[in-house]
Amino acid sequence: MQSDLHKIIVSPQPLSSDHVKVFLYQILRGLKYLHSAGILHRDIKPGNLLVNSNCVLKICDFGLARVEELDESRHMTQEVVTQYYRAPEILMGSRHYSNAIDIWSIGCIFAELLGRRILFQAQSPIQQLDLITDLLGTPSLEAMRTACEGAKAHILRGPHKQPSLPVLYTLSSQATHEAVHLLCRMLVFDPSKRISAKDALAHPYLDEGRLRYHTCMCKCCFSTSTGRVYTSDFEPITNPKFDDTFEKNLSSVRQVKEIIHQFILEQQKGNRVPLCINPQSAAFKSFISSTVAQPSEMPPSPLVWE
Repeated sequence: MQSDLHKIIVSPQPLSSDHVKVFLYQILRGLKYLHSAGILHRDIKPGNLLVNSNCVLKICDFGLARVEELDESRHMTQEVVTQYYRAPEILMGSRHYSNAIDIWSIGCIFAELLGRRILFQAQSPIQQLDLITDLLGTPSLEAMRTACEGAKAHILRGPHKQPSLPVLYTLSSQATHEAVHLLCRMLVFDPSKRISAKDALAHPYLDEGRLRYHTCMCKCCFSTSTGRVYTSDFEPITNPKFDDTFEKNLSSVRQVKEIIHQFILEQQKGNRVPLCINPQSAAFKSFISSTVAQPSEMPPSPLVWE
């Protein structure tokens, strides 16, 4: 893949409505598959969306991904998602969250594609939350039900804000009624009311993106002398869900490295392009001596509410 979506957004490359639709369609198509497998990506941002010269897009960097946690009493880490794309429930200290955090991130990216600028570009997590409420208005107590007390107190101390969603029409001339309608379904404060990837793909705004992708970009459909043969499932899911039980048997970093090495050996069998590691490279020496992720590898920490 020659580039990523961040580089494209900040470049002088013009982005037509068709570009936006086909990019958003591919992001949601990939996310629907991930979520059907029970996987939360937890770091969706333009830099983690690879794009080639034919506008084919791939989701990458699963370093913060995890299997969804169905038990709401179990706490999940808040050290996830780059701040500009972080959902309000994480900013407000929720101890449990769902795959709706990925949909929020995509909503932010959708707005960024339309306006060619970051939608919520704050200097701190508190300011990030304030920018969100400036747009969506003061959330109800029900929408803040999973937030910590400190976050609720911060919201309730401030003046009551009315929603200002019509400002989204000023993002660009491409911010049509259909585009803003879908965007507003993604940027919902209450995660339980946020649209799912499956339902977002059914929105009429993405009809043209689906048509363009499956007409000339995908690998699931093909052309014949008599015309195009389309797949029976445009946005597939996986069944069964991803099984992470193998992780429970891992007890050391060395064991993980041995599994990775075994995987590489297996990929070298058959006709697949072999995967190689250069033991003389600086990256290999760093990898072989590492034990945990360095602080610089983690996204900015969310606010620790008092």
